[in-house]
Amino acid sequence: MDIKENLVVHLTELRKRLIVVATVLLGAMCAGLYLSPAILRYVQARPGASGIEWNVFSLTDGLFVYMKCAFLFAILFTLPVLLYQIWAFVRPGLTDAEARGTLAFVPASFLLFLTGTVFGYYVVFPMMVGFMKTMNASIGAMETYGIDRYFSFLFNVVFPMGVSFEMPVVVLFLTRLGLLTPERLKGTRKYAYVGLAIVGALISPPDFISHLSVTIPLIALFEISAALAGHYYRRLATLSTNTQ
Repeated sequence: MDIKENLVVHLTELRKRLIVVATVLLGAMCAGLYLSPAILRYVQARPGASGIEWNVFSLTDGLFVYMKCAFLFAILFTLPVLLYQIWAFVRPGLTDAEARGTLAFVPASFLLFLTGTVFGYYVVFPMMVGFMKTMNASIGAMETYGIDRYFSFLFNVVFPMGVSFEMPVVVLFLTRLGLLTPERLKGTRKYAYVGLAIVGALISPPDFISHLSVTIPLIALFEISAALAGHYYRRLATLSTNTQ
């Protein structure tokens, strides 16, 4: 098979994988639109929304909130399908051992993203709302919240936390590729701590307790990532010794 035929085969396979992902995304969007009223009622009853009246300032605000809610729902349930399709696409170029090892990244990535989303929604977001309400009250402002801005703020807090919790999977994946080593991770630890502290400060309210409650889990994730990378290298060294 020449290069042109090989390229056509790969593009055809990629097209099939993208169609599967797009179909699942569309179906999840429809399900999300159907479930949006129940999801919104649940969100309104949580601590982060207690005492807050949602207002609409445009005829399209309700529609946009429905779409955002459905899109977040769809992303959450399409992510494992997307990850699996990526793995299946590159599977022919992997050995059996590599395929088994990388397949574990699919559920791990999904669970970490879900954990980060839950942490952002139940821990970080209520702290952010409480801090902002206190600040608004301190200047004597009348609180009138638009539902569209409220959910934009919610997504801007929750989604980055979900992405941040992918750190162990990303570090271990780069370690498997040989781009990261335990020694490099140890050498960059102090810089990583500073960077994670800055990220925590950007995500959390500026008070010290809230900052620590976000930064400490991020640092813990970095240390877990470094430990996983070290374990992988030790196991690789053991396998190399046994084969000699």
